[in-house]
Amino acid sequence: MKTVTFTDFRKKASVFITEVEHGERLILLRRGKPVAEIVPFFDISRKTPAWKEPGIRLRIQGRDLSSAILEERETAA
Repeated sequence: MKTVTFTDFRKKASVFITEVEHGERLILLRRGKPVAEIVPFFDISRKTPAWKEPGIRLRIQGRDLSSAILEERETAA
């Protein structure tokens, strides 16, 4: 993370924006106090939602649960 004064940022904005494009994070200072953080843009819409990501598949030997429930219902009636 790099700290930059506001005056320096105004003079060399293009250089600093190029650094941000390459992953650098900047803290912008005005009168010695941090006023902003400039970070690379991350397009969240491109990321696959967590519920669409493949999960862990559990496999056990024996019947599946739905078959066991249906059989239980048939024998109870």
